[in-house]
Amino acid sequence: MSDLDEEIRELVSLPSFYHATASPDGERVALYYDVTGRNELHVLDVETGERERVSDGEVPKNARWHVDWSASGEEVYFHLDADGDEQNDLYAIGLDGGVEPVVEMEGQVALMDVGERGETLLLGSTAGGQMNVYGHDLASGETTKLTDYERAAGSAILSPDGERIAYATNETDAYENQDVYVANADGSDPRNLAIGETGAESSPTEFSPEGERLLVSDNSEDLSRMGIYDLETDEIDWFGGLEHEESPIGFFAENLVLVHRTREAMVVPVVYDVGTGESRELDLPNGVSSFAGMGSAALTGDRVLLTHTTPTRRPELLAYDLSTDEREVLLEAEYGPFSSRGFADAEYFEFDSHDGLEIGALLYDSGERPSPLIVNPHGGPRAADYRNFDLYSQVLLAHGYSVLQVNYRGSTGRGREFVELLYGDWGGDEQADVAAGVRHVLETRDWLDADRVAVFGGSYGGYSAFTQMLLYPELYAAGVGWIGVTDLRDMFENTMPHFRTELLEKQLGTPEENPELYDERSPVNLVENLSAPLLIVHGVNDRRVPISQARLLREALTDAGYGEGETEDFEYVELGEEGHASSDIDQKIRTFEILIDFLDRRL
Repeated sequence: MSDLDEEIRELVSLPSFYHATASPDGERVALYYDVTGRNELHVLDVETGERERVSDGEVPKNARWHVDWSASGEEVYFHLDADGDEQNDLYAIGLDGGVEPVVEMEGQVALMDVGERGETLLLGSTAGGQMNVYGHDLASGETTKLTDYERAAGSAILSPDGERIAYATNETDAYENQDVYVANADGSDPRNLAIGETGAESSPTEFSPEGERLLVSDNSEDLSRMGIYDLETDEIDWFGGLEHEESPIGFFAENLVLVHRTREAMVVPVVYDVGTGESRELDLPNGVSSFAGMGSAALTGDRVLLTHTTPTRRPELLAYDLSTDEREVLLEAEYGPFSSRGFADAEYFEFDSHDGLEIGALLYDSGERPSPLIVNPHGGPRAADYRNFDLYSQVLLAHGYSVLQVNYRGSTGRGREFVELLYGDWGGDEQADVAAGVRHVLETRDWLDADRVAVFGGSYGGYSAFTQMLLYPELYAAGVGWIGVTDLRDMFENTMPHFRTELLEKQLGTPEENPELYDERSPVNLVENLSAPLLIVHGVNDRRVPISQARLLREALTDAGYGEGETEDFEYVELGEEGHASSDIDQKIRTFEILIDFLDRRL
């Protein structure tokens, strides 16, 4: 395996920040930042711009999980696992660098909310099997299970006075349903607010400052919208014209609500005036702009914390003044020897799929003539590709590969009906959407080389890569499946409990209910169709898509008579000390070296 070009290594090594969140007083920002070459926790003073590194190797190398401030602002909570296995415990790090465990439990622990009074933490945990809500008393150190549902309970938030909690779960027979519940702080007397119709999804976002209203989202009308539920009168006010998907982020000041609006592969920050119902989009360039922080985006005065990125601009951290629309860069994106003008922009376009359904897509042109093409289906599947800076695309582009990303049916940003087109049909029409996108660009862009098309994806994108290779072999000269699903039955048995219920049961039912679907849509049962070189890459500590998925596909290919090796039918790589992908610079370089080496040899 050859090393990455030095220029590409520099690109992959450019510092990145993650999970920026404002302190309770709005004067500081905590964030992960890998400017030293390793992910570390930093604290930024908003007024002076001074940044201090707080940790020294105590936080995880992989910045997947969010951080949040304590109520006092004297420490920051972070999640720590074992080499990417996501079986997190919760720790606190003081601003002097001192670290102590806060919650250590079996399974996965996820911090959901920090009580404003500094007495309680709300957690999600799989310690009892399924993901449920737990309360942690900071004074006594005791952790108590607050909910006990068969399906996952999450999105838990605590009222300002600490007397009530709100969360989302599903007790109906409709797998796709999700309701909002409010209960006493000890989990007693839970009440379903029945916000949306059965089969739709509702979720709580935040209690109002006085604690008598609840900010919620719901997609009963297809497109997700923001509402404010009055807990005293049980009335709800809805906002927006249902023209775009909108997701509430939080209350701000006395009468404003912060919202994310999605349209044409962009995310736009929006502010609603609760009194008038009017909204306005913040004045930012087209791309992906989002209110920062799992905890709070509120800075001092009328300012909010934002991240902003475009296909050609790496993410930067901003302080945005809502009263003047002025913005200040708090943390600039670093470019090293590169220029943002040197990165390829994404062309957004739409095309008709095989059945006439309109599908959106992004195309990056490498400038090579003729240009090989990498088809890069996104993961999720409940996700989407957006007009943000995408490191994977830019590395491929720098190697001369153009990139196509298709927001197939099942992707987010277009409403519940579009998402549910994928339910009961994994490996079906959404894969036909991807294939139709490939054919469309090959027919309309004569500078693409139809003989050098490969597919590469991770997670559900890995499932798509395998499925594309096996259902549409005529399109591809090579393929790479990374941390991808290959055997749906094994996935159902061995993934984490909340992924089983909230992903597989929700979208496919159970193997007992739909045995043919589970068998027919599993790549391990389609290996006889392989006709081009395939690379299988997987992290050994992956608990979302377990390593058994890769090993089963390897076994199926071998049993079918395919050869393994650099000059054979397929190649196989297991990544040690890594789980379901990683933001660690060294681990990213390792993955890119494997990917680029394979593509350069095979295409």
